Amino acid sequence: MIDPRSLDDYRAHGGYKGLERALSLGPDAILDEVTTSGLRGRGGAGFPTGIKWKTVAQAKADRKFIVCNADEGDSGTFADRMIMEGDPFLVIEGMTTAGITVGATKGYIYIRSEYPHAVEAMNAAIKAARRGGYLGDRIGGSTHSFDMDVRVGAGAYVCGEETSLLESLEGRRGLVRAKPPLPAHHGLFGKPTVINNVLSFAAIPFILAEGAKAYADFGMGRSRGTMPIQLAGNIRHGGLFETAFGVTLGELVDDIGGGTFTGRPVRAVQVGGPLGAYFPRALFDTPFDYEAFAARDGLIGHGGIVVFDDSVDMRKQARFAMEFCAIESCGKCTPCRIGSTRGVETIEKIIRGERVSENLALVEDLCNTMKFGSLCALGGFTPYPVLSALKHFREDFVPAPTTLQAAE
Repeated sequence: MIDPRSLDDYRAHGGYKGLERALSLGPDAILDEVTTSGLRGRGGAGFPTGIKWKTVAQAKADRKFIVCNADEGDSGTFADRMIMEGDPFLVIEGMTTAGITVGATKGYIYIRSEYPHAVEAMNAAIKAARRGGYLGDRIGGSTHSFDMDVRVGAGAYVCGEETSLLESLEGRRGLVRAKPPLPAHHGLFGKPTVINNVLSFAAIPFILAEGAKAYADFGMGRSRGTMPIQLAGNIRHGGLFETAFGVTLGELVDDIGGGTFTGRPVRAVQVGGPLGAYFPRALFDTPFDYEAFAARDGLIGHGGIVVFDDSVDMRKQARFAMEFCAIESCGKCTPCRIGSTRGVETIEKIIRGERVSENLALVEDLCNTMKFGSLCALGGFTPYPVLSALKHFREDFVPAPTTLQAAE
């Protein structure tokens, strides 16, 4: 609808109304609005945004930072890219509001190197916002100051993890930090830092412009508002579909996505990126909700849905999850670094038919070690696709008995 480089276009469609109201409310009232809205981090963890902002606002420091995580590395996800390329001022407005709320004067948006058009669009929008008085000193004629810059990653999936991202921003190798201390207390350059995803910041202008209740009226349970859901894989109608939390997985895949592109039956759906669980059709009644997915050993993640038809080999999918973790691991902790490598080897033995029952037990043991012993979610979430494949598609891993064995 708009020229993403044009500040006038953005304002003509309601842009910066949220920031203008935020400036009139003041930091404490902004915090109340964000908290009341029920907004939770859209990057995958689902942590309440209001609590995170309040923690940083109450921290004592001579300087604070706002960091936007735009390192969208999950397979089948593209919502961040669509927003940054098509509506970059939305992200800038959300980050600026966060800065005013917590007392930060500088922000960074960390974009994956595979998104050159998003980098270009964000840089152009930042320059336009500065010219228009919406970045820099005395924002919108107020006493507040906030400016921001783009930083480009180098293709490391692990830098989507917030502490690894901070290490990269500081010019070091992307290694995960131990927590505590949390970034809200000791983040970028050791200062209190708000780190949110693109989708989280993009929700802020609506919440401030229309009010917390207008946002909270969407959704179900503790999952309030809307989510841009990305449909990908073997699906007839792939793309981006924004809707309120609560729609079922079956509605998303069958009604909105139109089933598989090949026309074959849907066998498995992976939700939440390459580290998300595989759900069979029997779980298609699951509402798109953080708690509902967690109750069934799944996760929403960044809202990506990848569809597979009945030709998929779930042994290979389980192997891929371990291989992905082995390749992308920062190597700092043993469960992730070694566990994923041993996982690939063990699943390959299962595929070859070697001591299947013993090796299946070993894979499950490895998964438990990775889930509870890894330093971050890369190693901690890798068990989700592996264990869900073992649980819901066991027939792919255990060879069918021969005629003679069945007779016995």
